[in-house]
Amino acid sequence: MSIPIHPGEVSLASWRAVWQGADLALDPACRPKIAASAEAVRRILAAGAPVYGINTGFGKLASVRIADADLETLQRNIVLSHAAGTGAPMPKPVARLMMALKLASLAQGASGVRPELIDLLVAMLARDLIPVVPCQGSVGASGDLAPLAHMTTAMIGVGHILVGDAHVPAADALARAGLAPLTLGAKEGLALLNGTQFSTAYALAGLFEAERLFRTALVTGALLTDAARGSDAPFDPRIHRLRRHRGQIETADALRRLMAGSAIRQSHLVDDPRVQDPYCLRCQPQVMGAVLDVLRSAAGLLGTEANGVSDNPLIFAEEGEALSGGNFHAEPVAFAADMIAMAVCEIGSIAERRIAMLVDPALSGLPAFLTPKPGLNSGFMIPQVTAAALVSENKQMAHPASVDSIPTSANQEDHVSMAGHGARRLLGMIANADAVIGIELLAAAQGVDFHAPLTSSAPLEAVRRSVRAAVPHLDDDRHFHPDMEAANRLVRTGAVIAAAGLDLPELV
Repeated sequence: MSIPIHPGEVSLASWRAVWQGADLALDPACRPKIAASAEAVRRILAAGAPVYGINTGFGKLASVRIADADLETLQRNIVLSHAAGTGAPMPKPVARLMMALKLASLAQGASGVRPELIDLLVAMLARDLIPVVPCQGSVGASGDLAPLAHMTTAMIGVGHILVGDAHVPAADALARAGLAPLTLGAKEGLALLNGTQFSTAYALAGLFEAERLFRTALVTGALLTDAARGSDAPFDPRIHRLRRHRGQIETADALRRLMAGSAIRQSHLVDDPRVQDPYCLRCQPQVMGAVLDVLRSAAGLLGTEANGVSDNPLIFAEEGEALSGGNFHAEPVAFAADMIAMAVCEIGSIAERRIAMLVDPALSGLPAFLTPKPGLNSGFMIPQVTAAALVSENKQMAHPASVDSIPTSANQEDHVSMAGHGARRLLGMIANADAVIGIELLAAAQGVDFHAPLTSSAPLEAVRRSVRAAVPHLDDDRHFHPDMEAANRLVRTGAVIAAAGLDLPELV
């Protein structure tokens, strides 16, 4: 089934489906606007006046008038000269999403591109011809110039396209698919290069993965709370209604439902000498609820950006005008990425504290490092150290990218957003946090094992069974890395959420 793309009206769910590999179908109703925009560019050219991006140089060279005979060369040159990125290629799903975002922006009829350009983008997406795009080189203003230039080189038959797992010369890949390289018309190279689609694609991918991480961490947090014989009283809805934050209320409700019916919890409802649990257990609704609220705020920013037009200059066909502005400045994306980064960091940070609490016998009441024979065995000693190391890495990466700026283009572009690497770091941060949550999953399951014959709630027991199907209980020390990899797979694939079988809070 194809995802319908109505330019300017695409939902986050649809963008997620495209990122996950779904086909897309561009709404044909956008075609008249595209044609009218291209015709407006032709009329502007015929008038003969210098108009930025159409018959002038670019950036600091905007005052240089270009002859009509050189306009095709001008557009080709800007693409080739700006394809100056470096680093590893973008992950294919993210590059594909970037192309779809660019298509939806151009198809709103404010960029002056011809229908032939739109058709090529549609055809490349349909045939899974994804340009090889180096992931470094954007400062997030004047558009994501370098990465979008690499995308565009493939469209004109230069550079490489990913065909299956192979990097194939772009001209060859297009020819094999029965497609011809595009000869860029006036304004078209600039239209493809200007925009925030690289940053937005990475930020959306990070957002989607962060939502899965958040929901998984609710489950592992509840399981570990039961393993620590923690109280569910802090999840009482009366507490959270008084503070009024939506995310906190929903998170407390989810934790309460996850633990409902636990025989372990029932066993210490009376005569428990402990008065209050550590914050890492007790304050989960406050911390994770705030995380959810922040992720939702970022989702709103990115949903708007994904449906916007961030080209420059913009073509207003009815008035026959080309207006230069700054929609390419990716400050909204940079802020959203920073918000996601902080949220991801906090998910891992509070989870690591729960792991540390559980392996400490003075706090958990369980055998030291969750091993029946501490001393002879080290148990979960070093997995907790690994979790601490990963959390520390994420703390460093969570520093806001948006507070940085460095002038470019001979000070013409003197304030930039740094949204490119602000968004690009998110997937690495989430991979770190996934590993932390995987360690928590193993530790929590091990802790609950020690309470046998008492069992946890039905949802949490289903989660524990899924863990034990992949990783046996740890009696004596063994090679720990395979256990961690197995748990990490359960986290990354959403299997933990599926095993719990409950409706957990979502972004929308």
